[in-house]
Amino acid sequence: MKFHYALLLIITLSTSAFAQKSLFNGKDLKGWHVDVPAMDSNPNAINPFIIRHGMLVSLGTPGGHLITDKTYKNYQLTVQYRFAAKPGNCGVLVHASTPRILYGMFPKSMEVQMQHKDAGDFWCIEEDINVPDMVTRRGPKENWGINGDKLRRIKNLTDDSEKPVGEWNTMVIQCLDNEIKVWVNGTLVNHGTNCTASSGQIALQAEGSEVEFKQLDLKPIKVFSKS
Repeated sequence: MKFHYALLLIITLSTSAFAQKSLFNGKDLKGWHVDVPAMDSNPNAINPFIIRHGMLVSLGTPGGHLITDKTYKNYQLTVQYRFAAKPGNCGVLVHASTPRILYGMFPKSMEVQMQHKDAGDFWCIEEDINVPDMVTRRGPKENWGINGDKLRRIKNLTDDSEKPVGEWNTMVIQCLDNEIKVWVNGTLVNHGTNCTASSGQIALQAEGSEVEFKQLDLKPIKVFSKS
C-alpha cells in the first residue's frame, strides 16, 4: 500500500539569506519613505519621523506613515517601543499597499494596534481577517466592514499585557501566508486567519502620540512543502 501525503515544513533558517535583520540602521531612514498628506501642500510641515539618540521616533503629528520601500511576505517582526511622553495612539501596519485609501490617510493594510491599553487589536483597512469569537470581539456581523465607519476593529485577547508607561514593550508580529499572530511582552494577544492579503509593505504610524522605537527586526520564515 502506498501512502501519499504532503508535509508542510515551516523553517526559520539561520543562514545569511534568512537571518534576522534590522529594518532601521540607527542613523537615517534608508529603506523607508514618508507619506504625510500635510507635507504635500505645506512646505513648512515637519516630518514627524525623526532619528534621535539612535532611535526611530514618531512625533505623532502631523499624521501619516513611514513605509518600507520593499514588500515582505512570511516573516516575524519584532518591535520594541515605548511612549516617550503622554501615552496615546500609534500602530504597525502589515500587508500595506495602496496609499491613502482610507480617509485620505491610511494605506490599504492590516493594522496591529499599539494604542495604549489596546496593543494587539486588529484594525481592518480595506483588508479583512477572521478571529474566533468574532461577534464578541468585533460587534454585530451586519455592521462589519473594511472601510468608513464600519466595524473595523477586532479587540485583542488580553487587558494587561502592556508595561507601565515609559517602559519598553516588545511586540512580535508573525505573518505566515494568510495568518497573523501577535504577541505583546511574551503573551499571545491576537491570532487571525484567512486574511485577505498575505504580503505587502510594513508601515509605522504618526497618529497623535510620540513613540520611540529601538528595535525593528525582521526574520523571514521559509515555507516549502515536501511530498
